[in-house]
Amino acid sequence: MAGSDMTGSDMAGSDMAGPGMTGNLRVPHMSHWGMFEAEVAGGEVVAAHPYHGDADPSPVLGNIAGSTGRARVTGPVVRRGWLENGPGPSTARGSDEFVAVEWDELTDLLGRELRRVVDRHGNSAIYGGSYGWASAGRFHHAQSQVHRFLNTLGGYTRSVHSYSLGATGVIMPRVIGTHWKLFARSTSWPVIAENTDLLVCFGGIPVKNTGINHGGTSNHPTRGALDALRRRGGRIVSFSPLRDDVSGEHRWIASVPGSDVAVMLALAYVLATEGLHDREFLDTHCTGYEEFEAYLLGAADGVPKTPAWAEGLSGIPAGDLEDLAREMASRRTMVTVTWSLQRVRHGEQAPWAGITLAAMLGQIGLPGGGFGHGYGSMNEPGLAPVPYPLPTLPQGTNPVPDFIPVAAISDMLLKPGEQFDYDGTRLTYPDIRLVYWAGGNPFHHHQDLPRLRRALARPETIVVHDPYWTPMARHADIVVPSTTSLERDDLSCTRNDPLLVAMHAAVPRHANARDDYDVFAEIAYKIGVGHQFTEGRSSRQWLEHLYGQWREFVLADGGDAPDYDEFRARGSVRMRTEDDLVLFEDFRENPERNPLRTPSGKIEIYSKDIAGFGYDDCGPHPQWYEPQEWLGGDRAGTYPLHLIANQPRTRLHSQLDHGATSQDSKVQGREPLRMHPDDAAARGLTDGQVVRVFNDRGACLAGLVLDDGVRRSVVQLSTGAWYDPLDPSDPDALCVHGNPNVLTADVGSSSLSQGCTGQHVLVEIEPWTGDLPPIRAYDPPVIRAR
Repeated sequence: MAGSDMTGSDMAGSDMAGPGMTGNLRVPHMSHWGMFEAEVAGGEVVAAHPYHGDADPSPVLGNIAGSTGRARVTGPVVRRGWLENGPGPSTARGSDEFVAVEWDELTDLLGRELRRVVDRHGNSAIYGGSYGWASAGRFHHAQSQVHRFLNTLGGYTRSVHSYSLGATGVIMPRVIGTHWKLFARSTSWPVIAENTDLLVCFGGIPVKNTGINHGGTSNHPTRGALDALRRRGGRIVSFSPLRDDVSGEHRWIASVPGSDVAVMLALAYVLATEGLHDREFLDTHCTGYEEFEAYLLGAADGVPKTPAWAEGLSGIPAGDLEDLAREMASRRTMVTVTWSLQRVRHGEQAPWAGITLAAMLGQIGLPGGGFGHGYGSMNEPGLAPVPYPLPTLPQGTNPVPDFIPVAAISDMLLKPGEQFDYDGTRLTYPDIRLVYWAGGNPFHHHQDLPRLRRALARPETIVVHDPYWTPMARHADIVVPSTTSLERDDLSCTRNDPLLVAMHAAVPRHANARDDYDVFAEIAYKIGVGHQFTEGRSSRQWLEHLYGQWREFVLADGGDAPDYDEFRARGSVRMRTEDDLVLFEDFRENPERNPLRTPSGKIEIYSKDIAGFGYDDCGPHPQWYEPQEWLGGDRAGTYPLHLIANQPRTRLHSQLDHGATSQDSKVQGREPLRMHPDDAAARGLTDGQVVRVFNDRGACLAGLVLDDGVRRSVVQLSTGAWYDPLDPSDPDALCVHGNPNVLTADVGSSSLSQGCTGQHVLVEIEPWTGDLPPIRAYDPPVIRAR
C-alpha cells in the first residue's frame, strides 16, 4: 500500500491489484463497514485486510472471508405454487418449494407479470420496497437499480424515511428546518475532542455502530476522539441501561429504559427554576419557549417536571439530576441523543427534548457545545463532509403519488383503501398487487414478524433479487440470483468520507448469478423500455460516465482527478473535505441572515403547525408520554423484563449473518442475549444456556450471556439473526435462531411520523428444556427441476 502522506491516491495499484505477501491476489474494495483489500485464493476471498489509514477498523470485516459461497441463491427459481397456479395471494410463501428455471424463462415471466399488473391495476399497485443497505457501490446499488427500472415502467408506490430515523425524519425539519444536516454537517469530532468539557449522552455513543456508513468508510475516528476528549480533561456521562453504550472511562447512569425524556425535562426544570438557562439565546434564536416552560413548571398540566418526579420514572436520584444540570450550565456541554431513542412510541420526543435542553443551555453553534443526534449511531456524524455531489445513478421520475412511511408495510398490505395520519395529512393505503424487492431483508427491520408473514401472503406476486437465501427471498414467488459486490466492479464513496474508491471484482460470479443491472436491462428490452433504462450503456460505460460527471466537479474545484483508467489503477482518489464544522455556527452568529427552514426561521420549541394537527400522541412541544412497553407500566406485571433490540456488534443489520465474526458470537448456534446475573439467578438460568424469550406476540430461542453491564430487569438481544421458524408453514412458529422481531409491536411512533418502534419490548424468559432444534437459516429451500 501507499504511504499515508499520499494526496492524490491512497491505494497504489501495483500493491492492490497484484500478489500480496502470501502470493495470493489482493484487490481494493469497499464495504459499508470499511475499506479493505480482498485477498483471494482459489476463487474465494480468504481474508479482508483493513485500509492502512483506518484508525480503528471494524471487526465486522471478519465476516467477508468465505462469505461469497455460503447460503447463495445459485440460479433463477420460481415458487411452485405460483408457477403452477399463477399469480395470487398465498399462505404457502415461506414454506413452498421452488422450481429451477432458465434465465430466459425467468425474464419472460417477470416481463409478462409486470405488464399484467400495470395494465390491469396501474403502477400504484407495484410496491418498490427494496429497503436495505445492499452494496456500498454507487452504481450497483440495488435500491437505485430497481427504482430506476420501475420508473421506466411508469413508477411505483414508494416508501419514505427509514427504520432508523422514521420519527426524526419528520420532527426535526419542523423543529430545526433540516434532517440531513444533523448528520452530514454535524460538529466535527476534532472540534468536540478539543472543546467539549461535558458530553451528556442519551443512549450513549455506541462505538460498535460507528463501524458502518452507507456507501462505505475509510476511517473510524470515534474511539480516538473520545479518548482525546478524556485526555484533555473532558467528561462523558451516559444515560443508558447498557454500560458498553460508551466505551472507555465514563459515568454510567443506568436509567430505566424509555425514561430519557423525563430525565431531560427534569434537567430543564433545574435550569429554568435556578435561572441557569440562557434567556437571550432563547429569545433571539428560538420560538415557543414560554409555552414549553409553562408545561415544564406544571402550569399547563399541574405536574411540575421536577427531578423528584423524574426519579420516580427513571430510577435516578433527584440530587444527581440537580447536580448534573448545574454542571451542564457551568461547562462547555454537548447534549447528544442516539437514533435508538426515537425507535419507540412517541419517538419524536427524545430528539426534540434534547435540542430544547441544548437551547436552554445557550451553547448551540459554539465549538464543542450544543446538540448532536446520531453520534454513535453510524460513522457519519462528526466526520467532515465533501463539497461535491457524489457519483449517482439517476433514478428518473416517479409520477406515482402514493407512498407510505417505510415501517408501515404490513399495514399497507393488510389494509388497502384505509386512511391513516401522517405529518398533518390523511393518506390512503394503495392496493398492492406486486412487491418488488432488491437488496434488503425486512425480516431484520420490521416488527411483529407473524403479522408481516400474514401481510406478505396477500399480494399476487413477490419478486426478490438477492445473492443469499435470506428470509425475504424464501417468501418470494420469483427469486433472482444477484451477484455480490465482490463479484463486480463498482465505485464507492459517501458524503462524509474523503476517498472515492475503485471497487474491483475479487472473485468470479457465483454459479448462475447475474448483476441486477443486466437482469433489469434484459427485462426492460423485452417489454420495450430497454433504451430508457440503459441509455445504451453497459455497466462499464455507466461507471465511466458517473466517474466523469464527478470528475468535472473536482477539477473545477482545483482537485486531483485522473481519468477513469488511471483511477482504477490507483485504487482511490482523495477529495477535499470541509473540516472543523460546528453545527449551526452560522445561525448562531446571525439568525436573521442565516435563518433555519422553519416557519419562524428559528428553533421551534413550540410548533404551531403541529398544534394545528391536533394529535393526541404528539403535542406541539416536547413532553412526557408514558411508554406502552416499559417497566413502569401494568404490562410489566406479566412480562417483567425490558428487552433492548439494538443493532448488533458483529454484523451490519442482518448482512453476512453466516460470516465468521457473526457466527463466533453465537451461543449454541443462537443469537446471544445478555442478562444481569441477578435476573438470571432469580430464574434459575446459567451462562451459555439456551433460553426461550416470549410474550403474547411470539417467542424465540437465544443463547444466554451473563453481564453485570446490563441494568437489572433489562435484557439485550440484537436484531439481525436470520429468521428461522421451527415450522415454516406457521406464521406464529417459534424462531429457533433468536430474531427479536417475533416479539416487537408493529405500531407507529405517532400520528405525526408513523416511525418504527422496534427498539423496546417487554418479555419474560425461561429455560428451554426440549431438544435443541437445528439452525436451518442458511440452508437453501427445496428446489426441484422442472
